[in-house]
Amino acid sequence: MDLEELPLLAALFEPEEEGRAQTVSELNSEIRSALESRFASVWVEGEISGFMAASSGHWYFKLTDGGSFLKAVCWKGQNYKVRFKPSDGLQVRCRGRITTYEPRGEYQLVVESLEPVGEGALAVAFEQIKARLAAEGLFDEALKRKLPPFPRRIGVVTSPTGAALHDILTVLKRRARMVSVVLVPTQVQGETAGEQIARAIRAVNEYCGGCLEDEKIDVLIVGRGGGSAEDLWAFNEEIVARAIRASSIPVISAVGHEVDFTIADFVADLRAATPSAAAELVAQAETELCERIDRRFGKLKDLMNMRMLNLRNDVQSLSSATVFSDFPARVAGLRFRVDQAEFHAKIAKDAKIRKTLERLNSVTTRLSPIGLSAKVSENRKRLALLEHRSATAASGMTESRHRELERSVAKLDALSPLSVLTRGYSLTQKPDGEIVRDAHQTKAGERLSVRLARGKLDVEVRGIEEA
Repeated sequence: MDLEELPLLAALFEPEEEGRAQTVSELNSEIRSALESRFASVWVEGEISGFMAASSGHWYFKLTDGGSFLKAVCWKGQNYKVRFKPSDGLQVRCRGRITTYEPRGEYQLVVESLEPVGEGALAVAFEQIKARLAAEGLFDEALKRKLPPFPRRIGVVTSPTGAALHDILTVLKRRARMVSVVLVPTQVQGETAGEQIARAIRAVNEYCGGCLEDEKIDVLIVGRGGGSAEDLWAFNEEIVARAIRASSIPVISAVGHEVDFTIADFVADLRAATPSAAAELVAQAETELCERIDRRFGKLKDLMNMRMLNLRNDVQSLSSATVFSDFPARVAGLRFRVDQAEFHAKIAKDAKIRKTLERLNSVTTRLSPIGLSAKVSENRKRLALLEHRSATAASGMTESRHRELERSVAKLDALSPLSVLTRGYSLTQKPDGEIVRDAHQTKAGERLSVRLARGKLDVEVRGIEEA
């Protein structure tokens, strides 16, 4: 091959001016400048050999195709962008520039981009991070905590403009209206998204550590809607996984769709297939409780209806008892007997007086006027005394019978269910005759009948107070 066809090599072997020689450093510097200008950006594919991660953070390795080697270096300022850790035997594709290490006169490839050949870099990085965290025990089931049965405040770490937040709010509004949602806005996509998500999780825990009990967040949902593997990568980053595991608040991971799995899903206390599914998990206990209350309420209602039916039958049986129909007849009979006794006492008194007067008249006609006057005066006194005694006896008998009647009436009144009405009590009934014993038997606006000792009242329920 003619040197004219290889300008770089021709320039290296051009004859120098006589009497002027270069130093090794000068020559190496010129070679470096020539190589860097000619090979400023190249793509090289090969197998990694002799990989070494220096304490300074730089990576050193060789690329080989089986017949030749090429030294390569990836500086710390570049290798943090590589999403996997290289290892010997891994086939990779590199982009970079050729330069020389002047002190040794060796040329090498300065790598600016590195990705595996065949399997994507994200898949390799995912498996490496997963294996490393699993070895540390971050995925152990013993570390996972159960969600509180009835969370009151839910924290959501996601984008304020994403579909995930809308889906979570929609589900909670439908199934758990008493649950309040605290949005912790963060970027969920891009190079700095992982750091922002981890910072948001730590911020929520710091807030709960210093707030009142009623203001604490019970459950934290961390996630976003669906997207490509590149879009979801922030939830695969190690910093996010460690922030979730260090959280004192139980965490639900809700990233992407049901088929998407991230490192956050493995380290979280619970994994939800979608953001909507995460909201369903949070509201599940409340929904079950409401259904249980509805079932218990139905059973209680049936028992109360049965009890009311039995009590209504008892009241109807009492209302048809003979005591309510016999009582007025017994009182009327006693009053009749008292009237009869008073009548007979009056007749006996009148007959006694009449007989006494007849005897007096008979004696008067047989006595002389002089002696008669004295006898008459004496008999009149006796007659007046007898009349007084008779009247007193008749009055005493009448009063005795009246007292006996009053005692009988009082005993009967004491046996009467209606006697309590005279002491200020009342009997409240619904329009169908049902007796009201409990305020919960009525409702506002219902009309009732109130029976008093004298008369009835027609009333309307204006309000109900608990006893």
